[in-house]
Amino acid sequence: MTPRERILCALDGKKPDRVASAMNFYRIEAQDLFQPNEFREEMVDIQFIDLPELPEELALYEKLEPYETDTRLGTSYQVANYQRWNYDIQDPEKRNPMAKAKSLDDLKKYPFPEELLTYNIDYLSDQVKVLHQKGMAAGGNMPHLGGELFETAWRIRGLENFLIDLIERPDWVEYLLDQLTIMAIRAVKALAAAGVDVIALDDDIGMPKTMIISPDMWRQFFKHRMADIISAARAVKPDLCFIYHSDGYFEPVLGDLMEIGFQAINPVQPDHMNAKRIRKKFGPKLAFWGTVGTQTAFSFNTPDAIKKEVKLRIDTLGTAGLIICPAYDIDEPDISWTNIAAFLEAVRMYG
Repeated sequence: MTPRERILCALDGKKPDRVASAMNFYRIEAQDLFQPNEFREEMVDIQFIDLPELPEELALYEKLEPYETDTRLGTSYQVANYQRWNYDIQDPEKRNPMAKAKSLDDLKKYPFPEELLTYNIDYLSDQVKVLHQKGMAAGGNMPHLGGELFETAWRIRGLENFLIDLIERPDWVEYLLDQLTIMAIRAVKALAAAGVDVIALDDDIGMPKTMIISPDMWRQFFKHRMADIISAARAVKPDLCFIYHSDGYFEPVLGDLMEIGFQAINPVQPDHMNAKRIRKKFGPKLAFWGTVGTQTAFSFNTPDAIKKEVKLRIDTLGTAGLIICPAYDIDEPDISWTNIAAFLEAVRMYG
């Protein structure tokens, strides 16, 4: 099988020739992770394409280039994205741009980033073609403020405010989520037109042991909007695959996610989600994209411990419906490249 065929086979809940693998669902250049000539991007089966960047963002990247990633502010990309949404994480008074809204009319004054509604399809398509020529699957995700719907909404309003809105001001919630849904639909239609194989939608609705909002509230406000986003993309490209990302625990809505068209969930963090139990309930038709590593594993475990965990996941879950991948971000400054190399070696060794 080609890497692309392997990814699509796993997302269909079937067993590929060997376990499919990924490095989460954003683009990571091999040279950013490994010592020269150690590994190539083809060591995983999928890469995610880049969206066009705005001139002012490129200028900001250049200013930030001499500095290392800030563990509080994040990467230069994240800093630029916060600026795009008027989200100032360093200033408590400006952190949530519509936290002080007193009415729905106030909320309607929020300047959504209009440039996110325009996409260069040729630019996106060219990247997809390059990956397909290499035999790799092409993934896509969209610019957002932490997540497509829930997370962006609470960052705009402030978490406490938005949670109160869900109960006391549902018309505010409907307006805000409708605008975000419009933006998401334009983005996924562009990615679909460009020919990507997989789109990742993410919204952190989970935390340790429970969801941030109730399953019923998620179904009331978010489920049908996620369904609309998926339907709009598949109207352009019917065979498009979708994965859903949330950190933490979100098991109560897994059946709902399958119902509206998600093929896989990410990252299935071992700290919070029991992959073996979920596999027993849903089978490989709900594919797992992740499963490897607790929150500190890639920072503090030995390479041998990483390899043992990869083997455990493959032995326990099988290769059908599995895209093996770190369950936590591996672009933090304290992540050792030797542990990433150990992960990739183990995938080849045991998959």
